[in-house]
Amino acid sequence: MAKPSTTRSPSRTKISVPDSADSDDAERKYRAPALEKGLDVLELMAKEGAPLTTSQIAAQLGRSVSELFRMVLTLEHRGYIAPSDNGEGYELTNHLFTLGMAQSPTRSLLEIALPVMKSLSRTVGQSCHLVAPSGDQMVVVARIESPRDLGFAVRLGYRRRMVESASGLLFYGAYSEAERESWRPELEKGVSKAHWQRFEADAKEAVARGYVRRPSDFVEGVTDLACPVMSREGMVAALIVPYILCNPPQCDQEEVLQHLQQATAKIGGQLVGI
Repeated sequence: MAKPSTTRSPSRTKISVPDSADSDDAERKYRAPALEKGLDVLELMAKEGAPLTTSQIAAQLGRSVSELFRMVLTLEHRGYIAPSDNGEGYELTNHLFTLGMAQSPTRSLLEIALPVMKSLSRTVGQSCHLVAPSGDQMVVVARIESPRDLGFAVRLGYRRRMVESASGLLFYGAYSEAERESWRPELEKGVSKAHWQRFEADAKEAVARGYVRRPSDFVEGVTDLACPVMSREGMVAALIVPYILCNPPQCDQEEVLQHLQQATAKIGGQLVGI
């Protein structure tokens, strides 16, 4: 090929826009079937939220076990999935969660929140954890354990559906009407009409009050105290103290709630300053 002359005047480069048939061909050309299979597996396991065997994964994705066998082994080898504790199938690890936490907006939130959370935990003698939304679920993104000998703590990366969590009441209630309308079909799935009506009423009340206080649905003797963390964009996280009564109590519930509100206000104030 001849080398272009350096004395030649520049000319416009003609850019051709492919028609729809060309676009379809290009899409097929640049597809990565193996990558798509791996992403399908990860998305399915995240959606199910429970251990799945290779046979169950294959059945739900409409593929053969032999087609996914090496894919599952590779995902296990790279640390994205791991055998479940009961030995029945695989479950997601925190690897994807860790990658997501490396993003700068989240890192800024954690950098600001963790010192405040440590101070809160020392003051009230209780553990606390920070949650953020991920689709229709709430995910624990940071936690501080109780400074006392005994306490209750939630695993990092633990997730629950928005309609089943105290923090979900705050987030849903803080959404605009348009956002609630767009999320409603997804959030209503799998819940009774009575449950949904109660959730909407409780969300409205939670936002009006500015916090949530309710007994845990999973652990007897635990009362969830949750407050919103606000930034310029609105609510970005919720800080929760799973309150347990210890003898002697370092702070009662009212005192913990007051300190929790002060902590979320401090985190939000620093976020606004970024």
